[in-house]
Amino acid sequence: MAVGSVPSSELIEISLEPSKASLHQSVLLHDAVAGLFPVSKIPPQPPSEGIYVDATFGDGGHTFAILKATTPHGRVIALDRDIEAINNGHQLASRMGIDPDRLTLIHAPFSQLNFILKKQNITKVNAVLFDLGVSSRQLDTPHRGFSFHRDGPLDMRMDQTVDHSGRLTTTAEHLLNHLTAEELAQIFYEFGEERFSRRIARVIIDSRRTTPLTTTKQLADLVRSCLPSQKTGIHPATRVFQALRIAVNQELAELKTGLDAAMNAIETKGRVVVISFHSLEDRIVKTAFQLAALPKQDNSGTMRAGRWIPTPQPLPLFQLITKKPIMPSQDEIRCNSRSRSAKMRIIERIAPTGDQIGSTNPLEPKRYHECIEHPPHDTLIRSPRT
Repeated sequence: MAVGSVPSSELIEISLEPSKASLHQSVLLHDAVAGLFPVSKIPPQPPSEGIYVDATFGDGGHTFAILKATTPHGRVIALDRDIEAINNGHQLASRMGIDPDRLTLIHAPFSQLNFILKKQNITKVNAVLFDLGVSSRQLDTPHRGFSFHRDGPLDMRMDQTVDHSGRLTTTAEHLLNHLTAEELAQIFYEFGEERFSRRIARVIIDSRRTTPLTTTKQLADLVRSCLPSQKTGIHPATRVFQALRIAVNQELAELKTGLDAAMNAIETKGRVVVISFHSLEDRIVKTAFQLAALPKQDNSGTMRAGRWIPTPQPLPLFQLITKKPIMPSQDEIRCNSRSRSAKMRIIERIAPTGDQIGSTNPLEPKRYHECIEHPPHDTLIRSPRT
């Protein structure tokens, strides 16, 4: 059982066996799928129908678990920016004998969720699941460039296809070899919370004057060479690789837009479940959920017999299911070390109608620096070291 603060009455007990067709280990599989379903029966049971969105299909672990839990009529709309994930998903679904009417795989970022649901003639869904970060398959594939443990090109794009204008999207190699020291330092500091961001940026600039950076091993060795030795067991290039990946894929801006779309898409008693893997993601999710669960402030009113009668305050549209995040158990961490930093949060819509939480337009492509936002004053990280 995962570590967290959700009462047992808020989660449905489900029995899931890992798919033998995939070697991928989905993080918090049972808790995430159980968290999608509001408790409405005694004893609690998952529904046998409904429409669910897996916003990050990856290797399909959560999607196929949802399909099993909602047999026989539950439907899943599964999205992924990675065309390889979608192609693999079609093959996997075929081998598993999944009914095509129950699973729709779409190559798209989750920031376009509103547009996608409209195109599918879907007005509301029962739940949306986000499993953020990089899949094991992406990390273990050298040519994707996500891992410093395997030498490969400095790509790091979640979507390796061309963009809407027919051009290839920006790679990590392009950023490292074309941005200024100040721009690189800002990426490492804002997106990686790297204390030595300026030092690393200067070393990269000096190195690329003679030899362009083209491989993950080059970058990892360069970062290691300029940082003091660490005894934490964490590779010194971890934060730099994270920062570049976030910048290349505009992950934080995508997340904000995707969360907004998901909370607008769920029906009453519908839930949004998010699994994040670093503090920047979790901070965005935590803040968005807390704000959504606050009552809407209305300062209007009327004068009656010389007295000001304030308008009754509306109830909040959402309630937090997780006051604190759910985290993997020690058993899960032992079986899957990549789950150690995972945090899961859940929110549920409790009001049938209300104002839109934000824009419903898909996120337009932006340069990386247009997505950089400074953290609030009470969560500022320390200034970068020189």
